Amino acid sequence: MATSSSTDFGLDVADYIEEAFERCGLEVRTGYDLKTAKRSLNLLLAEWANRGLNQWTIEQTSITTASGIRVYPGGTLTMTVGASGAFSVGETITGSVSAATCSITNLPSATSFAITIPVGLFTTADTLTGGSSGATTTLTAAVDFADVQSTIDILSTVVRRNNTDYSVPRVSRDDYLTIPNKTTTGRVDQFFLNRLITPELKVWPVPDNNTDIIIFNRLTRVQDADTYTNTFEVPFRFYPCLAAGLAYYLSIKRAPDRTQLLKTIYDEEFDRAAVEDRDRASFTIQPGLSYSRFN
Repeated sequence: MATSSSTDFGLDVADYIEEAFERCGLEVRTGYDLKTAKRSLNLLLAEWANRGLNQWTIEQTSITTASGIRVYPGGTLTMTVGASGAFSVGETITGSVSAATCSITNLPSATSFAITIPVGLFTTADTLTGGSSGATTTLTAAVDFADVQSTIDILSTVVRRNNTDYSVPRVSRDDYLTIPNKTTTGRVDQFFLNRLITPELKVWPVPDNNTDIIIFNRLTRVQDADTYTNTFEVPFRFYPCLAAGLAYYLSIKRAPDRTQLLKTIYDEEFDRAAVEDRDRASFTIQPGLSYSRFN
């Protein structure tokens, strides 16, 4: 017999909802059934982030440093403007209408700035003025924080200088707070991630040039369900886990007599998927000889 030669099986949002309702012994009958199920789906995806998985959502991000700036967005944050050429890296810009401020960390194109997280909220068509250059331009689109706010955590970081990558270890909130002189300049050799709604990447020493590149692997949130015809940003090995999790969540509201059974199935599916989704690397175990006793 011939096989299908197909490996593109997938479920959209409506399919998962139908599967979950059937596991609860129910049928989707009303628009509210769809609405409540989609809400549960998005809450389930948020729970996955708290469990610390999502290897498939790890993104490598690069930020070019700016001399004298020690706090950067925990992702990519740019501002689209009329023209950027007359402005200087490191200077503060201010909106004439909004009075919001931020600093320029890089000039990626003729019509954009890479910026620090703004203080205040810039408005479209705001006139922007450079604090040191005196240059002016117009903000042509609202600042989009979505990329930065999608950051859940930073896993590993290096700083690239002269084509050489140097490891940058992470420090705790207390360790960063107790650094005696936070204005010391040099090559970045440690960082602290302030996990706010818009995460901040705080580095030390303060960068001493505009050419070093901070490169980090960050864990980002899974894309929302949204419309019912959407498929999920989930690899096929997590399909059973997603269906089981949604069934468990729905049972709490619609079929409490099945909740314990569906929770057990969900936990088993999740454990199998999480074990498969772990990071793998070769390692060697070598016994220590320092405490060996020789006769």
